[in-house]
Amino acid sequence: MPLYIVATPIGNLEDISLRALRTLREVKLIAAEDTRRTRKLLTTYNIKTPMTSYYEHNKLAKLDYILDCLKEGDVALVSDAGMPGISDPGYELIVAAGQRGISLVPIPGPSVVTTALVVSGLDTGQFHYLGYLLSKAGARRRQLQSIAGEQVTIVVFETPHRLRAALKDILTVLGDRRIAVCRELTKLHEEVFKGTVSGAIEHFAAPKGEFTLVIEGNREPEKPQLTDEIKKQLNEMKGSGVGAKEAVARVAAETGLSRKELYQAWLKLS
Repeated sequence: MPLYIVATPIGNLEDISLRALRTLREVKLIAAEDTRRTRKLLTTYNIKTPMTSYYEHNKLAKLDYILDCLKEGDVALVSDAGMPGISDPGYELIVAAGQRGISLVPIPGPSVVTTALVVSGLDTGQFHYLGYLLSKAGARRRQLQSIAGEQVTIVVFETPHRLRAALKDILTVLGDRRIAVCRELTKLHEEVFKGTVSGAIEHFAAPKGEFTLVIEGNREPEKPQLTDEIKKQLNEMKGSGVGAKEAVARVAAETGLSRKELYQAWLKLS
């Protein structure tokens, strides 16, 4: 029997798809991250399918039970919001079901990642999704440092109680880049702040709600490096009788390196 991986609204319940509603009605069981939240969705659309909880702290203990249920009938996997398995429980169940030859059927729908990205006004051509930033300050700064040079847009999640600390670390590590801080997307108190990181720190003095941060990629051009290959090129030119002035000028034009740095390298050649 198939395991249906069903995307649910990230806020506004009207964003549910017709296919998702039909699937939730027809399956024998719904494995839900939060049965209370999913119950509101089911009640809104008069769906009476039985549910079982499947969340972060019981996802391994519940694995065999849900797999056994799949022998008897179809199961739908849902998270609190969006697509299960994306910064939400579901990955382990999806992998285990696939290993047992169980058919996996995705039911696409709302995504806070792409919703925040398109409303941010930042480059949507490519992006790097990090999920939730690490909670400890030192680890979070190292995480940010690892992507500091990337030129693509960065998308991260953050909790209200860590938002200001995270923004301060972003400012320290990545600089005062453009940012869109999206709060409570598609919900009653939806807010999208667009500005700089320092401006966001000032704006969100007492953060409340769920946050998605869309951060501009690195716009500083990469500084060219004097590589072994370039040194080899200089050495070959010297060996073939090319003068220092001509060699340095030609390599500087090709690589963007400064003539001073190239001339110093030239003098060190044997």
